[in-house]
Amino acid sequence: MVDWTRGGPDVLVVLDRRAGPLGIQIQDQLRAAIRDRRLGAGERLPSTRRLAELLGVSRGTIVDVYEQLLAEGYVESAVGSGTRVAAMPAGGPAGQAPGVVAASSSRPIEADFEYGIPDLGSVPLTDWSWAVSKATRTLPTAELGDEDPAGSRHLREVVTAYHRRVRSGCAVAEDAVVVSGFRQGLALALATLAQHGIQRIALEDPGPREHDVIARRAGLDAVPVPVDDHGLDVGRLRETGARAVLLTPAHQCPTGVALGPSRRRDLVAWADEVDGVILEDDYDAEFRYDRQPVGSLQGLNPARVIALGSVSKTLAPAIRLGWVLAPPRFVPGIVEEKRLSSRGAPGLDQEALALLMESGRFDRHLRRVREIYRARRDVLAAEAEAAFGPGRLHGLAAGCHALLRLSDGTSERAVVATAATMGVRVKGLAHYRFAPTGAEIEQRPPALVLGFGNVSELQIRRGIRTLAKAVRHQTAP
Repeated sequence: MVDWTRGGPDVLVVLDRRAGPLGIQIQDQLRAAIRDRRLGAGERLPSTRRLAELLGVSRGTIVDVYEQLLAEGYVESAVGSGTRVAAMPAGGPAGQAPGVVAASSSRPIEADFEYGIPDLGSVPLTDWSWAVSKATRTLPTAELGDEDPAGSRHLREVVTAYHRRVRSGCAVAEDAVVVSGFRQGLALALATLAQHGIQRIALEDPGPREHDVIARRAGLDAVPVPVDDHGLDVGRLRETGARAVLLTPAHQCPTGVALGPSRRRDLVAWADEVDGVILEDDYDAEFRYDRQPVGSLQGLNPARVIALGSVSKTLAPAIRLGWVLAPPRFVPGIVEEKRLSSRGAPGLDQEALALLMESGRFDRHLRRVREIYRARRDVLAAEAEAAFGPGRLHGLAAGCHALLRLSDGTSERAVVATAATMGVRVKGLAHYRFAPTGAEIEQRPPALVLGFGNVSELQIRRGIRTLAKAVRHQTAP
């Protein structure tokens, strides 16, 4: 609830002193503002004295107005709290405000296996506050204007050093462009590739949502390439005629497989053969549990790979910062696309992220949440094996999601719908298929994508048991 100043906020009421009693006009306008939700539940109205001064009427007129609205249920009043807008029921006098969706009558969500969400309760807000505070104190005044179109030099140096140290890359600050998250970086990179004459891009199938839409908006033709247990099928990639490919090699979205060693070599060879470009979504690379993380493709062939990263999974989506590490021939185009489309990411936040990473706090946070995710993964694996049998859960070596394969003939769509009525939110593998269509979806091997980044161990246990009930319900004769 907003804590306003003593006199309360101002409110717009327009009076026509030739159009009848002023008190009635004030009542009508306040009622309309409450009905239309321009004044929301709990908002404090101006004091009677303040509103009387604003409108040039007697205080007694405003007292009468407030008493009438109080009697009708539009406002409520308490000693020391002033007069506030009352909460209006959906079927009450306010009706349903335009554009407001009525509350769902379905069961509250008890476990949400949404893919791609980190543990929001573990975001290092104290460290971030420290970094922002230090950036505010130390950033030179000259840096408070519009940024270099490529982004903060300090952050580009820190990010590329981190990528060399942790991801076995070989980019330097001149190869980096700071962006407002992965999607902006992807849009800028694709627009640049189109300017270089690349007309077709291959995408993983199944793969991340809406990348085909982003590609088409950049002027490229998007074509699917299947993913198997070793990652993107490079042989099928060669058949598409594409000269660019976008993939998630460290922990494929959504199957969870890592691009195999021979596939990595074949992919780099393909890029050389067709004068092509590999766009590497470095998603989930920091969270590997059973062995050393797989290095970045950018380190294998820096002249052919554009690596894209962000802190949306490692820190939080709300810290809307990312980077593009590109071959030198593409950097000017990406910088120009960024310059023309936006003023860039907030400079203070860029400096804060550089300080956070430079200080070691970022690495400390990753070590801490890696253990949290490892424990959740182990609970997920144990519960899934108990509920569905061994060998059903895949993609557990890294990241914050796994793939639960269902028995042939099971309807993903029915399981997802039934689980929702039981308080569990989950998506089927068909959701990530390239341009899915009706009956074709049900013919493919059914599976559920289980994100475990932002669910507790207790929620995982309850959620898996509920999913097992949903499957039994769907398959019962």
